[in-house]
Amino acid sequence: MDHLDYQKRLAASLTEREHAFPDTELDRRRHALDSAMARAGLDALLITQPAEIHYLTGYNTFEVSVHTALAYRPGEAVLQVPSIETGPAVAMARCDRILGYRWEGPGEILDPLSETLDAMGQTIGLDLGGASLRPRLVDGLREQLGAARIVDSQGILARIRRVKSEAEIDLLRHSARMTESGMAAARDAVRAGGTDSEVAAEAARAMHAAGSEFMSMQPIVVAGMRSSIIHTNHRRLLIEAGDPVFMEMGAACQRYTAPQMHTVIAGQQGPTDTMRRVADTIRTVYETLCRAMVPGRSFDDAARDAEAVFAPLADEAFFSGVYGYTVGAQFPPSWVEGSGFIARGEPDVFEADMVFHLPLCFRIPGAWGIGFSETVRVTVDGAEPLTHNDWHLRGQVF
Repeated sequence: MDHLDYQKRLAASLTEREHAFPDTELDRRRHALDSAMARAGLDALLITQPAEIHYLTGYNTFEVSVHTALAYRPGEAVLQVPSIETGPAVAMARCDRILGYRWEGPGEILDPLSETLDAMGQTIGLDLGGASLRPRLVDGLREQLGAARIVDSQGILARIRRVKSEAEIDLLRHSARMTESGMAAARDAVRAGGTDSEVAAEAARAMHAAGSEFMSMQPIVVAGMRSSIIHTNHRRLLIEAGDPVFMEMGAACQRYTAPQMHTVIAGQQGPTDTMRRVADTIRTVYETLCRAMVPGRSFDDAARDAEAVFAPLADEAFFSGVYGYTVGAQFPPSWVEGSGFIARGEPDVFEADMVFHLPLCFRIPGAWGIGFSETVRVTVDGAEPLTHNDWHLRGQVF
């Protein structure tokens, strides 16, 4: 049978959708988007980011490299998927219609999508800065619908997503417990003479055993000098006595991820004085951020407070400059939601129930890196940790 027949037969055989949230939660999200669209003068939106499609419909898949799009207007949601994604679309997505195309036939995408959007209204928003929007698709829509009808929606849904509902925060708490299971297993697996890959394997095993789905990023484990190189990962390399072993991971619960960082020193001798100084500074930066993250203050304000604490290390240690980023539901290749960054020059203000990962890792180039972090929720009293780290930089005794 072809994908159209498969869609019909599968829909007829399923009694209910798989879902992470009740329809009332999806209704809340759509109503918020409808209001934002009205203020922006948009009749319709074309959404291509997997996490945003998931946010509005519940659509969930591990295959996010293929073209998938949601044509949306108030009261109507049409999901376009390739033939290999028919199953997840039917089983999980709350939408009014599914537009299928052959996986091997990308030439079948543009015409039905243009017709659908044309019927939805005159002004159509696309997030032209979004990473998942394909330039050839944008060119085709402009040609078929008229360039004047296509406008930049400028992350309209991202601003809604970054304030979490209680149901979302509950999933982040579940993720946090799974993440902590992985981190505990990873700490126990660190040993001089072992490998970074062995530590990563134990972290992954523990998180999956605790119930994690496929993760948006796999466990990150690097030791010694390699921990000073940002965004490297395990590669079957030997851990030596005295090496800081940097670990970062995040389990997925209904696609929601609460990440965490931790560092352990391999062997009996424990950290050096310089390592302790860096770790103590990280802890003070974290505590400073938590106090600064209150509703009404700007992301820039919090970054400036944290930067003042980091300043004594600024000439010897590298730091990315991002003291926090929003997290929520996300798909590979990253758990970073991307709807907000605590950094210099960011004017947006904190609101209650925003959730951030605070990725505090300071790296001495060519020597080592030390990192600790929590995922936190913004409250009226400051940031509340959803994860619970062990903030002591310790050596391992075997």
